Amino acid sequence: MILIRHMLTESSSRPVSEQVELLVERRLFLKRRWRAVAADGVEFGFDLETRLKHGCVIHQTESTDYVVRQQPETVYQVRPNSADEAALMGWKIGNLHLGVQVVDGVIRITHDVAVLQLFEREGWSFEEVTVVFNPLRVTAHAS
Repeated sequence: MILIRHMLTESSSRPVSEQVELLVERRLFLKRRWRAVAADGVEFGFDLETRLKHGCVIHQTESTDYVVRQQPETVYQVRPNSADEAALMGWKIGNLHLGVQVVDGVIRITHDVAVLQLFEREGWSFEEVTVVFNPLRVTAHAS
């Protein structure tokens, strides 16, 4: 097992054929200590000083970069039609206290029954998409 304390670089400059993927669930990016196995069977242990990022290189050999990639997940996606509607959606979705991502004019939110009920109750058009989901990082009671 190879012990990893930090990422080496934020992305690999090698061609994809010289990269080995370590596909992990989003929640592992929040943990400090965990284990995983790369696509080629190499085992890694993590005792991290800082968080990893999707696409970062964690280990290199003469011929290979080991790259951590976040597993895509299914989320709900809603597209506001105006700034006023975006503010209302943000307020109502925010009251659910679930992770959200705002990107390319859409709001993505964790796939949860409460979200589905909100969208149906409000009559908002939405879709389910499978993407690499990176919810906004917020700090409770920040000043």
